[in-house]
Amino acid sequence: MISVQFLVTALVVVIAPGTGVIYTLAMGLGQGPRAAIWAAVGCTVGIVPHLVAATLGLAAVLHTSAVLFNIVKFAGVAYLLYLAWQTLRSEGALRVQAEQHQQIGGVIARRGALINILNPKLSVFFLALLPPFLSGSAATATVEMATLGAVFMAMTFAVFVLYGLFAAKARDMLLGSETVMAWLNRSFAALFVALAGRLALERT
Repeated sequence: MISVQFLVTALVVVIAPGTGVIYTLAMGLGQGPRAAIWAAVGCTVGIVPHLVAATLGLAAVLHTSAVLFNIVKFAGVAYLLYLAWQTLRSEGALRVQAEQHQQIGGVIARRGALINILNPKLSVFFLALLPPFLSGSAATATVEMATLGAVFMAMTFAVFVLYGLFAAKARDMLLGSETVMAWLNRSFAALFVALAGRLALERT
C-alpha cells in the first residue's frame, strides 16, 4: 500500500523546479501545449533507467565509482550547456519566439529524456528515497520499488504537464514584445547554465 508520507514526499520532490521543469516550461512557452506534453513525456521516461538502476542496486556501483559517475555527470553538463545555446541562437530548437515552429514530438521527448538520463544523481537519489517506504520484506522488495517508482513517474508526468500547459497558456500574454522574448531566452539560457554548474559540482 502506498503511504501518505511517500505521496507527500514525492509531490514535494516533483514540484521543486529542476532541469526537467525548466525544459517543459521552455517548450510550453516556445511551441505551445502539444510540445509541453511531449516534453513531460520525455522527462518522465528519462526517470526509468534510474529507477531500474536503484532497484537492481546499480546506483550503489555508480555512487562508488568516481570515474563512471564523472563520465555521466560531465556528459550531462555538456548537454545542459548545449540546451542553453539552443535557447540563444536565432534558429535554436528551444528558442522562445512569437512564430511557432512545431517540432516532431519524438525529438522533443528525446531531449527531455536525455536531460534526466544524463543526471547520475537521480539513481543515487532513488536509492535513498524509495527504501524507507518499503515494507522490509526481501521477497516483495523489487515489486514494491517498481510500484513506488511507477507512482513517482505518474506524479512527475502530471505535474510537468500542468507546468507546461500553464506556460503555453501564458504564451500569448508574454510573446507580444520582442524585449520580453529576448529576456525569456536569456533567462532560460542562464538557468540551464546554472543547472550545468550545479551538476558539475556534484560529488559521488
